[in-house]
Amino acid sequence: MNMINIKVAAIEQVTPLVKHFTFVNKDGTALPAFSGGSHVVVSLDINGRVHRNPYSLMGSPEDTSAYHISVRKQEKSRGGSEYMHENVAVGMQFKITYPVNLFSLAKKGRKHILIAGGIGITPFMSQIADLKRTGADYELHYAFRSPEHGAFVSELEQGCGTKFHCYTDSNGERLNLDELLSQQPLGTHVYVCGPNSMVVAVLEKARNFGWPENHIHSEQFLAPPIGEPFKMQLARSNKEILVPAEMSMLEAIEAAGVEADFLCRGGVCGRCELQVLETDGALMHNDHFLTDAEKASCKKIMPCVSRAKCERLVLDI
Repeated sequence: MNMINIKVAAIEQVTPLVKHFTFVNKDGTALPAFSGGSHVVVSLDINGRVHRNPYSLMGSPEDTSAYHISVRKQEKSRGGSEYMHENVAVGMQFKITYPVNLFSLAKKGRKHILIAGGIGITPFMSQIADLKRTGADYELHYAFRSPEHGAFVSELEQGCGTKFHCYTDSNGERLNLDELLSQQPLGTHVYVCGPNSMVVAVLEKARNFGWPENHIHSEQFLAPPIGEPFKMQLARSNKEILVPAEMSMLEAIEAAGVEADFLCRGGVCGRCELQVLETDGALMHNDHFLTDAEKASCKKIMPCVSRAKCERLVLDI
């Protein structure tokens, strides 16, 4: 996979748990173009092990002199977010992927309802720039747990004006999804990014109100869960490898020197899908891509976020 060599140009502590990073091209040239909702995968060598994590691009797509991402420090970090917060410094260099957009705006949408929870605000920062540039009708609804955790609120208030609505949980403020999703004109699209409970609630409410499926958009990059170690066989590569407790299947495959395809590394895009040739145990699916029927068939798995609990697992790679 082609990668971009970048340098950290600036770091800002936005909230107690969120840091904002500015990247520039190592060679000083403009970075590749992107659209609102795009993400990149940051590749970090941490104690000899490569960590690759997806982050939404936040800046205006019209300005490619720099890329901007924000990283929330996770309480149960497998190392990536903790390293970004505690070890990455201005001037450091590493690699990122070219931008990919799995959460794009519907260009023909009559209106756009953006719903963010916590760090889920990040993809909307670039989407808002696109919406303002085209003069599109939109509303941004942003929920967070307390005032100190409301990242970029001042910037959003200034940039979005009356189109911006925020809800602070500690103040007893709640987003009324029934009211919001039941009164929109035909042709409206809804977009949600945030905690799983919020994403599920928005999807269910929109469907219950009869929204067309192709007018409902969500993004939620999942972190691979920690689990029990297990072994897997890579049929075409003729290798048997161990998947440690704190490493994903995809990371273990890459660590064994086998090239595996990916785009999001968060259980969303389906690019890393592998065929399961044999298994004598349970597949622990954690993705948002496979259907319930596909998960039940035990014939496919997303190695970026899923695991297995078995003695024998054979994959077609």
